[in-house]
Amino acid sequence: MNVERFRWERLVAADTGERIYALAAKIYPICRSITGDGVRHTLHELNKHIALQIHEVPTGTAVFDWIVPREWNIRDAYIKNERGEKVVDFAKSNLHVMSYSVPVRQRISLGELKGHLHTLPDQPSLVPYRTSYYKEDWAFCVAHRQFETLHDETYDVLIDSSLTEGCLTYGEYLHKGETDDEFLLSAHVCHPSLANDNCSGVALLACLAERMAGLRTRYSYRFLFAPGTIGAITWLARNEDNCQRIKHGLVVSMVGDPDGPTYKRSRRGNAKIDRSMAHVLRHSGLEPAILDFFPYGYDERQYCSPGFDLPVGLFQRSKFAEIPEYHTSADNLDFIRPEHLGESYRLIAQALDVIENDTLCVNLMPKCEPQLGRRGLYGAVGGDKDAATANMAMLWILNLSDGGHSLLDIAERADLPFEVIRRTAKRLERHGLLSASFAG
Repeated sequence: MNVERFRWERLVAADTGERIYALAAKIYPICRSITGDGVRHTLHELNKHIALQIHEVPTGTAVFDWIVPREWNIRDAYIKNERGEKVVDFAKSNLHVMSYSVPVRQRISLGELKGHLHTLPDQPSLVPYRTSYYKEDWAFCVAHRQFETLHDETYDVLIDSSLTEGCLTYGEYLHKGETDDEFLLSAHVCHPSLANDNCSGVALLACLAERMAGLRTRYSYRFLFAPGTIGAITWLARNEDNCQRIKHGLVVSMVGDPDGPTYKRSRRGNAKIDRSMAHVLRHSGLEPAILDFFPYGYDERQYCSPGFDLPVGLFQRSKFAEIPEYHTSADNLDFIRPEHLGESYRLIAQALDVIENDTLCVNLMPKCEPQLGRRGLYGAVGGDKDAATANMAMLWILNLSDGGHSLLDIAERADLPFEVIRRTAKRLERHGLLSASFAG
């Protein structure tokens, strides 16, 4: 079978954004948490696209300083007034119940109920997303405007949930490359109906893995779909001996909104993924924010903890916690769009392309410039901007191809897109002026 060599264009189809959006919409209604059937249901949907390996880690398992918690599932929840009307109904939005709420069935006064209600007074029409994973409690989340309409009466409260000895579930898919060196791509699957955070990231990586299946790659690509924090910690604890294989990595979240894009560097700050993402974003025509590492955020902080210090960055559109839709009911399917999902996908694909195709070159005629015109390589400059760019790319490549500079080094120094440098280097190689070897 003739399998195509990796190029970023081969990962992208005209309908890529629509396909990502459709999968995000499919998993959006599922009530997910850090454990439980919602995670399993989500992974089952992804398994229709890629052959996931599903792992179940029992409650009570020690994972470094953490313990895998009891499994949480929920079937129904509501608040009824004295007329039997459901003033809050979990069936209408799974954000209405604080994740990991313990079972409740009681009649209480409004005064008692208020102590178990979360609202957003500054965003009165929105329902907040709240959790209580490691402290037993219960609560409902409601729009503040609705909260203000509650009458001073007695309410029937039901949360039909369970906290039992069970498992933490995560899934992974390995695309096998020519080497055992791995590129880790990670998305969290613990949030309920939040479209951008993180149905968008989960769907994007699933579509990327599906598309990558038909390509030859130098690296092996590990796609990890796990609950935030405890899931990444559990995976690291179970794979500690193999982490040295991870040469590059990216956490993907919040990739469907119109803002950004935003890239947060790994703890190392100058890892190949940091340089590749920064380079692609700087030549994207967008207005990116490139941030230094800080120990808060998503699972990059686990991968970049000092005991591992893996080269893993974070890619987003908007920066988490800095947009009004973050962790609210406004993070719905109207907030993400296929065009933004497709653009995020393309940017990630281009960064992978840089890493896959970066090479070390040696100028085979290093004493002065070779005569490019005689070889038909030196284009006319007069008024031809593309020819001038190509000429400068050739001169930069020939000057820096001393065996110590990779194509990415040259692209950064020349301030030219990697694709221009890569394509020009291939042309020089065909004319016998360069030799190339993989830059790890």
